Amino acid sequence: MGGAVVDEGPTGVKAPDGGWGWAVLFGCFVITGFSYAFPKAVSVFFKELMREFGIGYSDTAWISSILLAMLYGTGPLCSVCVNRFGCRPVMLVGGLFASLGMVAASFCRSIIQVYLTTGVITGLGLALNFQPSLIMLNRYFSKRRPMANGLAAAGSPVFLCALSPLGQLLQDRYGWRGGFLILGGLLLNCCVCGALMRPLVAVAQPGSGPPRSSRRLLDLSVFRDRGFVLYAVAASVMVLGLFIPPVFVVSYAKDLGVPDTKAAFLLTVLGFIDIFARPAAGFVAGLGKVRPYSVYLFSFSMFFNGFADLAGSTAGDYGGLVVFCIFFGISYGMVGALQFEVLMAIVGTHKFSSAIGLVLLMEAVAVLIGPPSGGKLLDATHVYKYVFILAGAEVLTSSLILLLGNFFCIRKKPKEPQPEVAAAEEEKLHKPPADSGVDLREVEHFLKAEPEKNGEVIHTPETSV
Repeated sequence: MGGAVVDEGPTGVKAPDGGWGWAVLFGCFVITGFSYAFPKAVSVFFKELMREFGIGYSDTAWISSILLAMLYGTGPLCSVCVNRFGCRPVMLVGGLFASLGMVAASFCRSIIQVYLTTGVITGLGLALNFQPSLIMLNRYFSKRRPMANGLAAAGSPVFLCALSPLGQLLQDRYGWRGGFLILGGLLLNCCVCGALMRPLVAVAQPGSGPPRSSRRLLDLSVFRDRGFVLYAVAASVMVLGLFIPPVFVVSYAKDLGVPDTKAAFLLTVLGFIDIFARPAAGFVAGLGKVRPYSVYLFSFSMFFNGFADLAGSTAGDYGGLVVFCIFFGISYGMVGALQFEVLMAIVGTHKFSSAIGLVLLMEAVAVLIGPPSGGKLLDATHVYKYVFILAGAEVLTSSLILLLGNFFCIRKKPKEPQPEVAAAEEEKLHKPPADSGVDLREVEHFLKAEPEKNGEVIHTPETSV
């Protein structure tokens, strides 16, 4: 499940692992920052929204929850759009939607309108940027893919460090309406990032025929891969509790009597630690001896995150919350750097656009009920300890599902060859031997019988795990 799959992109072009890929990496860094930091950063405005509309914690938590649910739940739609129109046009439209939603939210007169604008429209716009950016990153990087994933994932904590205090500053000076309007303008930068996503083009070889037709718009064959199914179930359970602590930690500090600016600084601490944790985790996952076992590293990162939540439930002052944010930032960064790297290793480039859409759809339901369930529990008990215990228990359960499932169901499968070895073997397979007595008609019959469709090798559970 942690092995590397031979990926050469949908056009048959080998990943350059550099060149324009660094511009793509920068764009993915910015998009990831907006996509993951934005739902947490808007929690800075929750207190003002509660006073404006006379609502409770669970009602405001729905804003972040709907944002994340759109980011996850529209996965298949994004997959179909990318396979039909390409990454760049989809991202340009998504950037406009993300900005339009926040601008419209600044004129809202009810919390339902905020749900529709900030949650649905902005969430859809971020989704139309996030998934295509990951697909492009996977096409441009192969050998350096774990490191590239770690660096791109670092965009989330970097933007969280910036957006959280910026949101508080905007709220203090212009109110939540002015803050939403300015943030809407910032989201137009997603269009700039979309313009960087230049598609890879295959160089025409002498005597080569026309390009083969594109793959299916949504490939459901990934569900035949037991490794993919196991990953999807574990990830869905994980996101039930993964986003609860960042959403509620600022409100927790404010209820302890901590000033608003100081409370918002907790997300900056979390994000600062996360900045270094993600590239470090990507670097470690890319080591030759570690990469085949990245699934176990991912399982450990989830266990670490759940344990940090349980330990954070004992915090009773600002210092305790700072310590919690440090350890949560480390574990959260590890999860963020490894989650899509593991999925890429399971399904490969050819099926990744469909696989990520289906995984995000499965996670959407969990994301939608995660933070609001924590808000309901908080409204009923007024004790943050129970909220953090709930989140920790859910993340710990996901780590056990992935670890035990991989150990008992997957680990005995044949080891996936390294990309270089697999490429060499494939070249030998398609090249007739010079001094061989084998009938060329038999070789031709064997090659035609290979499970190859639309230019992409079909990965069975045995080869993709």
